[in-house]
Amino acid sequence: MNDRKQWLIVGGIVALVAVVITVATYAFGDSMQAIDAGTKAPEFKAVTVAAGEPVRTKTLADYKGQVVLLNMWATWCNPCRAEMPSMQKLQESLGPKGLKIVAVSVDNAGMEQQIRDFSKQFGLTFEILYDQTGDIETAYQTTGIPETFVIGRDGVIRKRVLAASDWAAEPQQALIRQLLAEPAP
Repeated sequence: MNDRKQWLIVGGIVALVAVVITVATYAFGDSMQAIDAGTKAPEFKAVTVAAGEPVRTKTLADYKGQVVLLNMWATWCNPCRAEMPSMQKLQESLGPKGLKIVAVSVDNAGMEQQIRDFSKQFGLTFEILYDQTGDIETAYQTTGIPETFVIGRDGVIRKRVLAASDWAAEPQQALIRQLLAEPAP
């Protein structure tokens, strides 16, 4: 093959890649933006799994105007298990002041009873939701679990935590108290 043909092939491949990237950018637009502090929290839909209560579908809109700690976790995840007691302490201290803790299980489909058992074992009194489809993980671009998003009253993510955290610790509580002090939009 002569040099001119090789350059035409390389040029064609580069042009094709550029077209694919351009089309993907326009087609997926917002979904390609990184989800981090300062980003509007994506809408989601998940079901409740509280024992003895009917299954209900919940969305982010159900928490509009509230400070939300949105936590992604699973029953088999040891770091998730380690952070749950501190989340419960946070619920007990700041839940009455308006904090909504929403823990979203990303366990495989069919794990409702295991999730209920987990919640009971840890004495969790905050809201437990179940994302059977993985849609929330996709929307929030989670990279692992546990992963937590602190969302202000305005629906904007104020902090993203990519690992287990001590939610009863003063720095975490100070941030949430600050957000609770902000007026509702």
